[in-house]
Amino acid sequence: LTDPPSTQPKTPPTTPLNCQSKCVKTRRISHQSGRVHSSTHHPSTSRFNINQSTMTTLLLIDVQKDFHPGGSLAIPTASSDAQRTAQFIRQNASSIHRIVATMDSHQKLHIAHPCFWKNDKGEHPNPFTVISNEDVVTGKWIPRSDLTFPVVPHGVMMDDAVLATGGDVPEKLHGEAGSLDILQWCIEYTKRLESKGRFQLCIWPEHCLIGTEGHNVVDVVREAMDEWSHKTGGSVEWVDKGQNLLTEMYSALCAEVPVNKKTSFDFDLLDSLKKSDKLIACGQAMSHCVNYTLRDIVEHWPEEERGKITLLKDCSSSVPGFDSASDIFIGDMIEAGVNVETSDSVRL
Repeated sequence: LTDPPSTQPKTPPTTPLNCQSKCVKTRRISHQSGRVHSSTHHPSTSRFNINQSTMTTLLLIDVQKDFHPGGSLAIPTASSDAQRTAQFIRQNASSIHRIVATMDSHQKLHIAHPCFWKNDKGEHPNPFTVISNEDVVTGKWIPRSDLTFPVVPHGVMMDDAVLATGGDVPEKLHGEAGSLDILQWCIEYTKRLESKGRFQLCIWPEHCLIGTEGHNVVDVVREAMDEWSHKTGGSVEWVDKGQNLLTEMYSALCAEVPVNKKTSFDFDLLDSLKKSDKLIACGQAMSHCVNYTLRDIVEHWPEEERGKITLLKDCSSSVPGFDSASDIFIGDMIEAGVNVETSDSVRL
């Protein structure tokens, strides 16, 4: 599969939800020896001990309150999608062996949030502002200088060996003590984003902040998940994505710009999903995180077995203004051999 044509607007959007942005060890940052994992799979024991003769997995992508009406980054039709998703779980509970749920999980000071950035007046960009590489180079928008990073055992925020897999590591990226020059990183980050041809950096409303109500699974789906657990004895497997402050992560398998091992392609998660005889996917948004999660899965799935994958097109919606991105995505999935069906037509 090749990347779809860029859907990034050439000029900043005039209305909300009209922009798109989301969805390495020669040297380590000495004062940032820890980090919050940007993609963490919390499996049930079934991940490595799958005993069923056939395995049906339901992959729920970012079915969270902030993407539903009332949330900070709401998709108007997401509530109807959630109702159909919950009904699908209830009607097929005995035939669904695993539920894997991805969770967009951000800190307040994330690179795609307003408070990360400021202009020469100390003002933060408004949500849906598009920040180009040129904007950072010229100083129109710069990262705040007082940023510090979470310290988490057994990890690093940024690994030069991972960065080197995506291109040359700038000489000025680190100070004399090995600390990260955050301005130089933002110049490099926006450059790498744009060189991929998919996105420029879009500043989103703060969303899916860890520990907030908007981070939670939307109620109707959460209730269906709990009923499934009670009925089948299964436990939901949770996949956190987006916690690293320094990169964005549409796909649940890989960041847009990988900065360390945890934001690099998650082959463990892929291999877990490939144990499925049927993999059924849905969530929010069709144009963004569903799109790029499925693209990563399909790209690494054996071509002759892609018929095992089904996209529930009536349980996902596009971000307003991005219907064309979803249309291209659905067309690419059909061409790749993925089943695209409605939730009431799938037979398990």
